[in-house]
Amino acid sequence: MAKLNAHRLFCGTLVLLIVDIIWVASSELTEYIFKDENFSKPFFSTYVKTTMFILYLLGFVFWKPWRHQCSTKPMYTLVDPVAVEPEEIENTYVEAEPFLSESVWIPIKYHDGSGEKSSGNESDDSVSRSSVKSVHFNQVTEVRHLSESQADDALLARLSYSASLRAQESALKAANKLPMKQVARIALLFCVLWFLGNLSYQEALSNTEAGVVNILSCSSGLFTLILASVFPANSGDRFTLSKFLAVLLSIVGVTIISNADKGVQNYFPPGAVWSILGAFFYAAYVVLLRRKVDNEEMLDIPMFFGFVGLFNLLFMWPGFVFLHYTKVEEFQWPSRHQWLLLLCNGLVGTVFSELLWLWGCFLTSSLIATLSVSLTIPLTIFFDIFLKKVDYPLQFFLGTLPMFVSFFAVALLTHYENWDPVLVGVKKLVNFCKKTQRVHDIDYEQTESLINVNSEYT
Repeated sequence: MAKLNAHRLFCGTLVLLIVDIIWVASSELTEYIFKDENFSKPFFSTYVKTTMFILYLLGFVFWKPWRHQCSTKPMYTLVDPVAVEPEEIENTYVEAEPFLSESVWIPIKYHDGSGEKSSGNESDDSVSRSSVKSVHFNQVTEVRHLSESQADDALLARLSYSASLRAQESALKAANKLPMKQVARIALLFCVLWFLGNLSYQEALSNTEAGVVNILSCSSGLFTLILASVFPANSGDRFTLSKFLAVLLSIVGVTIISNADKGVQNYFPPGAVWSILGAFFYAAYVVLLRRKVDNEEMLDIPMFFGFVGLFNLLFMWPGFVFLHYTKVEEFQWPSRHQWLLLLCNGLVGTVFSELLWLWGCFLTSSLIATLSVSLTIPLTIFFDIFLKKVDYPLQFFLGTLPMFVSFFAVALLTHYENWDPVLVGVKKLVNFCKKTQRVHDIDYEQTESLINVNSEYT
């Protein structure tokens, strides 16, 4: 189990690092669309990108298990272990409703030798029939078939032992999977949170440099730590002093970088409020989703995002009317080149990257997933150095070190769920101080008593 958790943590961390690289490129492209292409339409951009999630619903066309959910009931259901008898604990996943076909009557085919005999022996047979009573059987038989979707027990009985174990494991996963209607309900609940978080980020990019927005978005780690302690999904989300100091270490790195950036320290960026709001909505989205869905095997992530795109298409379009007539964001149809950039950015920077990010979140934890956002800052710096030939002061590189240390420290603390080394160290230090004080008090009492004894004899 420990090796499995370590493998999941390693894969999740690697996935989140890949997502960071995609996000850095996506934020630079978004800034280019808003400023260089003169298409500063955050709501339009968010609506198009989120609606592109609807591409995942093509799975109902090409993926047979999805279509099967639309036409039939679940093959297996999860039974409450408390209500199950001890001898039935192993079979906590049972077939929902076995169905038989209608009765079919077919004639019986007799083998050779059981029917009529040759004509030469007819006279002998007639004599024997007259003297011996015969039994007459029905000439037809009743046949009823199990449907292919219900005949699992018969199939398991024909499999080898190892193959039956694999089949039972697949049945357990299928029973643990949320049905399509429940996935749609969860997508409807979290559609608004995701849209507000993405819209806030797009608004921030339209008013502020991408580097500044990424710096301020790192506050999502602090929001996640607070929300995860209030709404924990598992023991790994428990608040610890070590995690709190790791988040503070990340914020220290952000502060060092922001102080090195003259553009940040000389004025308050107009997109700062939007960046912080986006960080809060992202933190709330991932923490509450992790609390609702325990692991990635329960939720079909592509189906979830497909429904998010569908609900966004159906319910978010009135925002165009409101923003247009209030002149906050007047509606403008993009050009062909702008459409190409928007679609490419949405396909890679939103549709693909958000799928990977949520998967990485389930493989690791909500705190690691949000802290991975802070790694976009050093990655943006390296992007500017190698591609834009920008020279950064040494203070920038010093600020990236605490951020990397914070990210991997939280990953290590998540692997050891109940480990809080900082709290252990503080307790040992307090015990050491108490022990030292106790020894000092004992020495003082002994010294004082000896002085009193000597004074009496003198």
